[in-house]
Amino acid sequence: MNFSYWEQKTWLSNIDFAIVGSGITGLSCALQLRKKHPKSKIVIFEKGMLPSGASTKNAGFACFGSLSEILEDLENQNEAEVLSLIEQRVLGLHLLRKNIGDNNLKYKEYGGYELFYEREKDFFDNCIHEIPYVNRLLQPIFKKDVFSLKQNGFRFENIQPKLIFNALEGQIDTGSMMRSLIKKASEENILILNNAEISEVIDAGNNVFFKLNSSEEIAAKNVFIATNGFARQFIKEDVKPARAQVLITKPIEKLNIKGTFHIDKGFYYFRNIDDRILFGGGRNLDFETEETTTIAITETVQNKLEEILRTVILPKTPFDIDQRWSGIMGVGGTRNPIVKNISNNVYCGVRLGGMGIAIGSSIGTQLANLIE
Repeated sequence: MNFSYWEQKTWLSNIDFAIVGSGITGLSCALQLRKKHPKSKIVIFEKGMLPSGASTKNAGFACFGSLSEILEDLENQNEAEVLSLIEQRVLGLHLLRKNIGDNNLKYKEYGGYELFYEREKDFFDNCIHEIPYVNRLLQPIFKKDVFSLKQNGFRFENIQPKLIFNALEGQIDTGSMMRSLIKKASEENILILNNAEISEVIDAGNNVFFKLNSSEEIAAKNVFIATNGFARQFIKEDVKPARAQVLITKPIEKLNIKGTFHIDKGFYYFRNIDDRILFGGGRNLDFETEETTTIAITETVQNKLEEILRTVILPKTPFDIDQRWSGIMGVGGTRNPIVKNISNNVYCGVRLGGMGIAIGSSIGTQLANLIE
């Protein structure tokens, strides 16, 4: 890499804490480390020009789980475990709003809605039946009922006539959030190096050695892995990549849709933003193909997103697609995140399960707190 003396001295030597990944988790980890270690040298290494995973590519949902997702979790985990996970998400959102401020997040609490297809009447009826039970379960966290029913006032078609409503769900501006986090990190004298890909992390006892851009060997006293969907190359844990594909329409005149919306147990999700519809999901169409770290889009998923736009969301409204993109999440056998020591001086905070906005700040803070 042929770094100069000045570059080595300023950025790449005597590193107390090296963080791999500059997304929500990595930046939150760095900010918490700064609080605990005000004189330390903290360097974040990011392989992309911008965060490479999902932190700048998500849909901007400030949510903690739709009713059907919570019910599915309750099929696989006990009540205490599910309640703990939801509490983590709620606390994480609270921490994010506290750290950044609602103005910088452009936070809007328009509420969240879950839609059910016409063919899902039995499933829909079962979810309705479970609303009182889930509301009672969540009472210790929210001190009020969370889920209720609302009429379809958005002119959606080919769905059940009523929607399940969550008044506590919000939406944010992902770009504004990340810009504010990066600005705050810079103000706290946290160094961020972009286009800096880390590999071959080796804990040698007194130092952790790792390769920068496949050539330069760097050392740090401690390394924190915050790469979520890209974590497989560093750790042997139950976490794998899950690509999420997204599209956004061009502005639509007199758009009457406002809120965050979930379909098919959260595998599809859409919202309003700048008089547009942002719509993502569809990895359930081909789990194997979407279990990848390749940033790309596929016809299978994109065609399905457009079909649902035409037949369900905007059935009588002409629209044009403006942009398409994808991001990489980290998922596993459960939705519980992994925050742990990998070795004496290497730590990880990964497997955010598609809930990075909700729990990224909390996981980053927990990650930093693994070290005294």
